[in-house]
Amino acid sequence: MHNAFPRLPLPDVAFDAVPLARPLDWVGMDGMTLPIRVDGADGVPMLVPAAVDVAVNLRDPAARGIHMSRLYLRLQQALASETLGAPTLRRLLDACVASQEGLADRARLRLRFDRLLLRRALRSDNAGWKRYPVEIEAELTEGHLRLTLGFSVEYSSTCPASAALARQANAQRFSEDFAVDPAPPAAAVRDWLESESGMIATPHAQRSRAELRVELRPAFDELPLEPLIDAVEAALGTPVQTAVKREDEQAFALANGANLMFCEDAARRIAAALAADSRVAAWSVRAAHLESLHPHDAVASVSGRNPA
Repeated sequence: MHNAFPRLPLPDVAFDAVPLARPLDWVGMDGMTLPIRVDGADGVPMLVPAAVDVAVNLRDPAARGIHMSRLYLRLQQALASETLGAPTLRRLLDACVASQEGLADRARLRLRFDRLLLRRALRSDNAGWKRYPVEIEAELTEGHLRLTLGFSVEYSSTCPASAALARQANAQRFSEDFAVDPAPPAAAVRDWLESESGMIATPHAQRSRAELRVELRPAFDELPLEPLIDAVEAALGTPVQTAVKREDEQAFALANGANLMFCEDAARRIAAALAADSRVAAWSVRAAHLESLHPHDAVASVSGRNPA
């Protein structure tokens, strides 16, 4: 049975009078789950899930609100079909502003996702996937695009003070074990070093994490995530490993021995790498060593802006 009443227009309260009218800095949506298109490890674009925040300003004090559904639909279509990069983000932010038909002249977008990179073992032919949490923030104001890239890197840190104390304890044991033979033959010393007596103390080490935020220069179109990760891991010297054999584990132990560092040392190493990168306008670093000696973390932070 059909309804005899005519279909009425749907109510729209967006045009009602605005109490306490004033412009608003940002209005939008946080935590949307959308697919984004990024370059894969082999250069072929791939879709990955992302948490997305979007906002525009509301510059008209008499307007009750913005057109949120328009923002969502544009993001859903563009992020899945266009590979992520500075030109894509600029076009998308322009479209977000245009969708508001004069209500806005600024737009902001945040994307949070995990990037998987295939990393080779230190010596063997193995390789494994490592996860790097990423956050990209893009803001368009008066036609100027500001891009900030955030990511974190995990590495191993061996304490220099603990290493010095361990060396002293091992040297003392050597003196005690060879007290009757002040000039032991090389073979005896080698056998001693390979025995448990040759290492009665070891320095403490721990998994550590560097969190970075990098403002990119507008002259570059790409989002240099992988090159920046490579530069940071090279500066630290001890990035955590994935698939390893014994030869890789030994190489990792050697890398730790060659790169003893406090959290202050780690922060300075990363800062030096970012300060020398022509793609970077400004940066901030937080190095956290998740202590095995203490029930708390050791943390160092540093920031800077590179010359134009």
